[in-house]
Amino acid sequence: MQDRELGGTGLRVTALCVGTSPLASMPGLYGYEVDEARAVATVRAALGSPIRFLDTSNGYGAHGESESRIGEALRESGGIPEGFVLATKVDPRPGSSDFSGARVRESYRESLERLGVERVPLLHLHDPERIGVEASLAPGGPVEALRQLKAEGRVDWIGVAGGALSVLRPLVDTGVFDVVLTHNRYTLLDRSAEELIAEASARGLGVLNAAPYGGGLLARGPASTSKYAYAERGDARAAAERMQAACERHGVPLAAAALQFSLRDERIASTVVGVSSPERIDQTLSLAAQEIPDDLWAELGRLTPPKSSWLND
Repeated sequence: MQDRELGGTGLRVTALCVGTSPLASMPGLYGYEVDEARAVATVRAALGSPIRFLDTSNGYGAHGESESRIGEALRESGGIPEGFVLATKVDPRPGSSDFSGARVRESYRESLERLGVERVPLLHLHDPERIGVEASLAPGGPVEALRQLKAEGRVDWIGVAGGALSVLRPLVDTGVFDVVLTHNRYTLLDRSAEELIAEASARGLGVLNAAPYGGGLLARGPASTSKYAYAERGDARAAAERMQAACERHGVPLAAAALQFSLRDERIASTVVGVSSPERIDQTLSLAAQEIPDDLWAELGRLTPPKSSWLND
């Protein structure tokens, strides 16, 4: 598994990162449940795999189940392996809109307790579109608290992770963050994060790209779902059908093309892929190793929809 530099942080991360939101068991979002034993087994498989990067969040699950299950796997495995990077995110209290600086510190404390670690090297502000740019940057707000945690040595690097580009771009422009994570906005179907990625890369930020399958459409295929980014989007499904037909003519799984679309972009340090079982680790590695001819990339480029309208950012 190839290592890449995460912007100017000095961290080296694998080109694949294990995303852990499915491990919190959120059937309303993903359509299936994941019990604790399966989640812990999945994390242990990740720890023993060539992938050396794992991403989680305080807000994955009603009670932080993703972090708790990761913590259990870490205890069973004897701690974080050498060279492995663990990142998490701060979130409002469940059921609350409180994203104050005090809540950021509380969120981080909760995360460390669940994970069973003293610190993480990378801590993200999660989905700031929930409060907007002005509130994020306000005195006593979440960005100020993250900067303080970094200044105190509680974390090494801070990032911003979200979906809405209208919020991510001005936050990146502040120069405060070391890393930016965008999700569902840079896939075979939607290239709307192109400018954000270009700007962040030019500034020397580490760039992470999450949800390369668009929440499942490009993984399970358009015959199985018409959801893109967790909502019904028939126009996205029609575009995926055309891309799948092209992939089938070349004997390539659509999921492999979707994953490698992100992996082959040198501006992206790591691609975050959600997993829900130990088998998914091996499947993801196999998709990443699939040979894809240049002719297919050219055809997929021609099939790329114009700037998409299915995500309003």
